[in-house]
Amino acid sequence: MADLFEGIVMAEQRFHGEGYQEGYEEGSHAGMAEGRRHGALHGARMGSEIGSYLGFALTWHCLLQKCTDEKNSKRIRALDSLIGMIQKFPYEDPTYDKLQEDLEKIRGKFKQVCSMLNIQSDFRIGTERSSLTF
Repeated sequence: MADLFEGIVMAEQRFHGEGYQEGYEEGSHAGMAEGRRHGALHGARMGSEIGSYLGFALTWHCLLQKCTDEKNSKRIRALDSLIGMIQKFPYEDPTYDKLQEDLEKIRGKFKQVCSMLNIQSDFRIGTERSSLTF
């Protein structure tokens, strides 16, 4: 008789534990899927941003190679520096400690190069208009 009452009294605790475990497993699964989507989205944005910087730098590097004055040689050195920073960027290592720090350095160098070239550096990529942004 005591076992019967104990089973009834302990049922709430048992159901609570089982519900917690089921919820934890379902939440972990949903969190992993959401984390993957979030990581893929932000990784794609970062890749797009860095890719546009590289395309910009390579294009300007080609355009300035024909000019040999001192002003253009400084611009070319700055472009070479930007290209080097981008090529050393650890694309395939999301656990890299200084990922954001290195990305900020690339952004800063890009702004410096834009200033040297007298180009506005606040590009926008938007659906509303055909300009670039990051």
